[in-house]
Amino acid sequence: MAEPVVLREVGSDGVAVVTLNRPQAMNALSRELLAELARTIDALAADPGVRVLILTGAGRGFCAGLDLKELGSGASQIGKVTVASRGDPVGAMTRCAKPIIGAINGAAVTGGFELALACDVLLASTNARFADTHARVGLASGWGLSQKLSRAVGIYRAREISLGGGWVSAEQAAAWGFVNRVVAPGELMANARTLAADMLLAQPGMLERYKSIIDDGFALPFGDGMKLEAQRAREFNSGVSASDIEQRREAVRERNRNG
Repeated sequence: MAEPVVLREVGSDGVAVVTLNRPQAMNALSRELLAELARTIDALAADPGVRVLILTGAGRGFCAGLDLKELGSGASQIGKVTVASRGDPVGAMTRCAKPIIGAINGAAVTGGFELALACDVLLASTNARFADTHARVGLASGWGLSQKLSRAVGIYRAREISLGGGWVSAEQAAAWGFVNRVVAPGELMANARTLAADMLLAQPGMLERYKSIIDDGFALPFGDGMKLEAQRAREFNSGVSASDIEQRREAVRERNRNG
């Protein structure tokens, strides 16, 4: 029996680990992997027992991008897998209201780079590196890389990365601002799980609400984002009572006492 191309591990703590599982091909995005990853993300997004997702890769690489061997054989139609839709993984990640932590364990190239940028937080091992080779292979980005990267690192650095096509190390990615932090390879998943555990301390529903206001506001001019925050704050906070706040404060004090 063939190994599944996507592995999922759902813990009792509410954390789901999703692993791209084509290590022999550096987790290149075959048609099968694309579809299965999208289905997996959608299913976990709908699962009330899951509050945080971690996305990583099996073996030495995170994701080598689209499977160019499959595309070159005519076994897939490029236009149908590079533009966000209901059936693609980046579309599924974008729809997911729950936070997704990217645990980038190795090379993230082109489409793999776009998968990484679709995560909400990026932790990278020292083995991780990033490259955008769209221009070199003659394909157009369709999962947001041309827009997200410039907003993360500035337009001049984005041009260097995408037009030059060279490697960006994990340390450089952190210095330029699209990776949150870099850790030793053996500490990557532990760090991702620690961050997930910190997120799980949020009140029920607050992870989704806060992620939404950050993302929706970031897509607007600053003034409009401030107005959106004020509007949603009025709507939400009007339903929070003084007793609710006191109960939550006591719960926090209890956690601190217990270490």
